[in-house]
Amino acid sequence: MQLIIKETEDSFHREAAMHVTRQVLRKPDSTIGLATGNTTEGIYRWMIRLHKELSIDYSQCKTCNLDEYAGVSPDDPASCNYRIRDGLLNHININPENTYVPNSLRSPPELELDVFKNKVDAFGGVDLQIIAVGQNGHIAFNEPGTPFGSTYNVAQIPQSTVAARAGIFGGAGKVPRLGITMGISDIMMSRNILLVASGAGKAEIVRQVLYEPITEDVPATVLRLHPSVVFIIDSAAASAL
Repeated sequence: MQLIIKETEDSFHREAAMHVTRQVLRKPDSTIGLATGNTTEGIYRWMIRLHKELSIDYSQCKTCNLDEYAGVSPDDPASCNYRIRDGLLNHININPENTYVPNSLRSPPELELDVFKNKVDAFGGVDLQIIAVGQNGHIAFNEPGTPFGSTYNVAQIPQSTVAARAGIFGGAGKVPRLGITMGISDIMMSRNILLVASGAGKAEIVRQVLYEPITEDVPATVLRLHPSVVFIIDSAAASAL
């Protein structure tokens, strides 16, 4: 695992965006795995900026999202689908047919799992997966205790995530209780992984991810076993190291 610490949040965002940009320049038809959330918003803004200023070409790229809330409309501003379109995809020259977010409205949501897997396989697998580590060490919707061998699944949304997302959904009672997600073993199949964290609130979990034993109680620790991981953080997230 390569660790890169940037002094400011903006330089963290820029460094992570440059890492993705280098992947696209190396392999123009890359499949990029995307994550949604507060940590990645600034990264995507910098990706858009680099695309516009340097004419970075995404026309051959494919993207797939790690996860999505089950039952939420893709046009709901709180959905992963809306957020990734609004925050990135609508602002770069990518073919919409080469993008995929799990279908949140398929019922029951378990019917989406094979479709999700087959789409990623059709894209040729993930060349670079972006992952933001949660405060409890979760990756995607794989919460503490999720087996490392887990595959595409429908996961229970824990109360901590419900509380954290209450604001964007307009109240805890409106936060979906199920999520469609790649499993940990699927994430580990990515050829390269970019793990990101920012802010003092992530400092303790960053320390655990880097230095504590690899355990299913902290899912992100398994990423240390991956042969090609770059961990980019800001100085606040590095304050417990």
